[in-house]
Amino acid sequence: MATAAAPGADLGSIEALKRVKATETDWELKLRAARGQAEEALQRLRADADAAVKAAQAAADADRAAKLEAARAEADREAAGIVAEGQKAAEAAARGEGKRPADKKDAILAAVLAGFQKD
Repeated sequence: MATAAAPGADLGSIEALKRVKATETDWELKLRAARGQAEEALQRLRADADAAVKAAQAAADADRAAKLEAARAEADREAAGIVAEGQKAAEAAARGEGKRPADKKDAILAAVLAGFQKD
């Protein structure tokens, strides 16, 4: 003799399976949404990081350019000072007023030997 299953038992099992399937579907949707949000957040963070790197590079380039310009201006001032000092030294040497005694040797020799020259 075959045992017949109670009609209410089959309905309970089907309802339980439907609830399990509904819960499973619900969690899959929640996981998919969470993954999407995580991906969006990751893309946003990457974009922010790229923007921050580009901004830092631009700031570094601007700072480097400013410092380079300042160094050039300082070098130009220093070079102008050296040239001016050289011009003064050249003018002094042309007048016989150099910094060293060797620069005045012709004037000194002329003064010393002038006393020995015949009139």
